[in-house]
Amino acid sequence: MNKNFLEAEELVAQVAEALETRKLDNKIVILCPPYPYLELATDIAEDAKFSVGAQNVYPEDSGAFTGEISPLMLESMEVEYCIIGHSERRKYFNESHEFLAQKLDALLKHDIKPIFCCGELLPERKAKKHFKVVEKQLNDSLFHLAKEDMAQVVIAYEPVWAIGTGVNATAEQAQEMHAFIRGLIAEKYSKKLASGISILYGGSCNAKNAMELFSNPDVDGGLIGGASLKSEEFLAIVDAL
Repeated sequence: MNKNFLEAEELVAQVAEALETRKLDNKIVILCPPYPYLELATDIAEDAKFSVGAQNVYPEDSGAFTGEISPLMLESMEVEYCIIGHSERRKYFNESHEFLAQKLDALLKHDIKPIFCCGELLPERKAKKHFKVVEKQLNDSLFHLAKEDMAQVVIAYEPVWAIGTGVNATAEQAQEMHAFIRGLIAEKYSKKLASGISILYGGSCNAKNAMELFSNPDVDGGLIGGASLKSEEFLAIVDAL
């Protein structure tokens, strides 16, 4: 929840202009602005090298849910992705595993690719429960999906203790959890499907540590928070992939 309209317009325009000069190859760049700026972003995206995602969604197409945004609305604005299950949504808005499963189903019904966040709290990491916590999040919210739907999902591992703290997981810790997640998907579905799913790292990823994190075989990219608010730093992270 950052930036006023003019600041957001400037940031998106800077990113769009800079991406024009870059050869992205197989890289996919997604901007996920706050709701009021989605149309601004999708308008610019028409002639730019990035896609647009929302930060959240409510799992109904319409109804008496004042203040909420539906997947039907996102689809009508040509929003291609949507973040769900971010640790801040889980913490401050008490979003349950079951509620997130409903969001997944609603997004996929409208051909919007979910970016599903998972990750452990610091006490869970210290108690060595981090694998069990992430496994439960995947089992309870994600693994009800059919194979063809699961193939549309992007997963973002965010160690909650590293978000906004300036303390990121080490490259080894990130790789360990990403490999664990990919292994769970392979076990539930298939190795082929698991190898094709993008698993992103989110947790104080910045221009300085991005290359080291992305060099791991199971870290396919980043879910970038504070570092995305400055175009130069965000673009440096894009370059590091």
